[in-house]
Amino acid sequence: MEENKAFLPQGTSPETVYQDASLHNMEDQKTTTVNKLWPSNWSKKTRTVVAAIGVIVIILVTIPTIIILRRRDNNKLHNTYPDYHALNYTLSERWQGTNFFDNFDYHSTPDPAAGFVNYLDQATAESTNLTYAGEASAFLRADSTDTNAKNGRSSVRITSKKQFHTGLFVFDVKHTPYGCGTWPAVWMADPSDWPGNGEIDVVETVNQGNTGNQMALHTSKGCKMYSRRVQTGTIQGTNCYNGTNDNAGCAVMGASSSYGAEANDDGGAVYAMELRKAGIRMWIFNRDSPPGDLRQNNDTHPDPSSWGFPIADFPSTNCNIESHFKNQSIIANIDFCGSWASSVYSTQFKCPGKCEDFVATNASAFEKAYWEFASFRIYSVEE
Repeated sequence: MEENKAFLPQGTSPETVYQDASLHNMEDQKTTTVNKLWPSNWSKKTRTVVAAIGVIVIILVTIPTIIILRRRDNNKLHNTYPDYHALNYTLSERWQGTNFFDNFDYHSTPDPAAGFVNYLDQATAESTNLTYAGEASAFLRADSTDTNAKNGRSSVRITSKKQFHTGLFVFDVKHTPYGCGTWPAVWMADPSDWPGNGEIDVVETVNQGNTGNQMALHTSKGCKMYSRRVQTGTIQGTNCYNGTNDNAGCAVMGASSSYGAEANDDGGAVYAMELRKAGIRMWIFNRDSPPGDLRQNNDTHPDPSSWGFPIADFPSTNCNIESHFKNQSIIANIDFCGSWASSVYSTQFKCPGKCEDFVATNASAFEKAYWEFASFRIYSVEE
């Protein structure tokens, strides 16, 4: 073990101390050093009183300084927190009913996320009933019949034909998919420029989905969430740059009831995301009791400032939202395994065997792996 030179007398080597000085001599040296702090004729009582006064003086000087610095820092944070003033949102898009899937293109090439999945084109997805829509709901399913999906389980990934720079996005979801090996999401990104134009994960989880909904941003360099935030969710990361922490992004976790079987048993959830210059905020409401201005078929002007604290708040304080998030398409999919679901497959969720093996051979395990959408609504405003 290397000797600790910080506690040796000045000008003395470790060898000199341990070989030439007795413990008694070391104590003498310490005593001599202490005595130099006081006049030799001072009594022990006098030294104690003077030392106590010195400590009090230091405290009286230090505490006000700390208070002033803290107030300055708090004021700085308060002054730099963005202004989320109310905006006059107007409904610009409502995607629901039998025409729901007309607003999307189907992704049928290899998975960009390298999951264990076979994404189907529109004709095949419709003929196998992996996507279909009625007047009240649109369904997006994973296959639950193939018992030998050795090249990946069939599923669907859709991308909106329209892209958005700002807006209020309301996803009314009756059922969220879950099950060992699944990696479902409703999110926004520019597939032609990722991560340059950013990614916003609004509804996302893996496997059984019983740990809650994770909301996250993934960006190019220069977007961080180190400053003041007003939210009720649990922070999972503060650097949004995709090159850090294996692209974990800056994430916020909701309660267990915000996704999966628990949310489904409650009738689903309404997920709302506001994208504006001031920042990005997200809320989750029970479908039976959303704010009045978010009820289905209510075309009034929704006001997020009246909804209470968001679950996730990504302010523009240390992230230029306008430059990091552009041309955002709405994407919905059900992936399998991949970097996230596989990494926590057996440790966090106690799922059996290997992720790819389970997904390939246990078709009936994916009967609950489906999205049921009541509607997607997009509100716009001129800032």
